[in-house]
Amino acid sequence: MELEVDGKKVFYASGGREPDTGLPSVVFIHGAGADHSAWVLQTRYFAHHGRNVLAIDLPGHGRSEGPAIDTIAGLADWLMALLDAAGIEKAAVVGHSLGSMVALEAAARVPERVWAIALLGTAIPMAVGEGLLAAAKANDPAAFDMITIWGHGAEAQIGRHKVPGLWMTGNALRLLERSQPGVLHNDLKACNDYQDGMAAAAKVACPALLLLGDSDRMTPPQAARSLAEAIAGSETVVLPRCGHMMSVEQPDAVLDHLREIV
Repeated sequence: MELEVDGKKVFYASGGREPDTGLPSVVFIHGAGADHSAWVLQTRYFAHHGRNVLAIDLPGHGRSEGPAIDTIAGLADWLMALLDAAGIEKAAVVGHSLGSMVALEAAARVPERVWAIALLGTAIPMAVGEGLLAAAKANDPAAFDMITIWGHGAEAQIGRHKVPGLWMTGNALRLLERSQPGVLHNDLKACNDYQDGMAAAAKVACPALLLLGDSDRMTPPQAARSLAEAIAGSETVVLPRCGHMMSVEQPDAVLDHLREIV
C-alpha cells in the first residue's frame, strides 16, 4: 500500500487486508535501518482480527521515498502527517527501538491522537556506542555485523525458530545491507541524540506497555526502569531468553502481549 506524505511516497503493509478507517487503527514503527517486514508475523493477525493496520516504512527506508528524518521529534510530527494522509483520527502506536521513541514522543505531543502505545526494546536514554556510530557513518559493513550479533539473543544466534528455515541473523543482516547509505547512521544518531524521553514519559496519558527481552544487549531491561516508572500506569513485561529483535525471535509471545493493549 502507498500514501503520499509531505509530497513523498510512503509504503506500508496492511496485513493482507484493505484499509478500513472505521476500525481501530494500529501503526507499527520499525527500528534503526529496518522496514515494515519486522512486523510481518504480528500485523497479519491484527488485520484479520478487527484492526486497521499500517506497518510503515519510515522516510528513506524500505520502499518509502527519502530523505530520512534525523530527529525523534521530526519523526513524531511526520507520524501525525501520516495519520492525516491515511484519514485516521486516532491510532495505537507500536514501536521497536527507534520506533519506540517515536511512539513515546507522539503520545506526549498529541495525546488526543494516540490511544495506546507499546514500546518494544526500549530505553531512555538510548545511548549508542561511539564505535557503532562511527562504523555506521562510514557505511562500514561492520556496523551491520555489530547490530546483528548484539541484537539477537543466544538462541537466535543458532537458529531454533519455530518456523522451519527462518534464518533470523541472516535475514537481519540482509535487511540492514539493503538500507540506503547513511540511513543507519541517521537512525542511530537520532536515538543517541534524543534527550526528551523522560519529559515525554511524564506526559503520556494513554495505556502503555513496555516489552523487553531479558537477553537484550542493546537495550537491557534495567535501562528501561526509569522510563517505566515515569509513565503513569504503564505495564512492563520481560520476555525470557529473548534479545532485542523480539518481534522475530519470539513472535507469538510478542503478539500475545500486544493483544492485551492494542
